[in-house]
Amino acid sequence: MYAWIFRNLPGPLWLRIIEALILIAAVVLLLMMYVFPWLNEYISPFTDSTIGQSTQ
Repeated sequence: MYAWIFRNLPGPLWLRIIEALILIAAVVLLLMMYVFPWLNEYISPFTDSTIGQSTQ
């Protein structure tokens, strides 16, 4: 799949490398800004720690 994306990017090799890096950065940004915070709402009951909390 990644080779297919890389082959279908336009331009010479140096431009395809830059475009691929931009695509990777965009995907990472999308995950960090939207997907992971949304997912955290659903998995936080499983990851909450009670160590160190008082039981008053």
